[in-house]
Amino acid sequence: MPEFQTRFLLRRPNLPLAEAWALLDDPEPAGDALVEIPLLGSVSAGLPIEACADTATVRVPSCMIRRNTYALRVRGDSMIDCNIFDGDVIIIERQESAENGETAVVMINDQEVTLKKLYIDRAGVRLQPANERMAPIFLRNSDIQVLGLVMGVVRQGELAA
Repeated sequence: MPEFQTRFLLRRPNLPLAEAWALLDDPEPAGDALVEIPLLGSVSAGLPIEACADTATVRVPSCMIRRNTYALRVRGDSMIDCNIFDGDVIIIERQESAENGETAVVMINDQEVTLKKLYIDRAGVRLQPANERMAPIFLRNSDIQVLGLVMGVVRQGELAA
C-alpha cells in the first residue's frame, strides 16, 4: 500500500482563497505540536448533502486552532478553483456570519450542509461554487445559516505530494 504524505495548508488573511494558502512544511520540528480537534463529518463541495454528525478527530498543528475550531471532510469538486479538493479535510472556525465572498460552511433549511462562497444582497443569497462547470445556488436569506469559515486544509494522498 503506498504511503502518502500529509500536508497542512494555513489560510493567510486578506487574500483571495485561491491564493491564500501557506504550506506548513513540517510543523512538529518547528515546535508546533499536533492537536486533536473534532472531525464532525462531511461537507458537500457540490450539491448539498444531509447534515450527519460524526465523532472522529483529526490532528492538526496548533497554529491552525482558534477558539471554536472543528474539521469536516470535503466531498465533491465545487471548490477546486480555491484549491479545496475532494477528500481534503477543512479546518473551520465556528462563526454565525460571513462577509461577501467568504468561503463558508452553510446549512440550508436546517438539514443540508454545503461549502461555497457566500454572497448576500437584497434579493437573497447566492452560494457560488469555485468551479466554473457548476451553477450557483440561489436562496432566501432565511433559508441559510452560516456554520463557519474555512481557515485551513489538511491534505493527504496524491495531491499532497
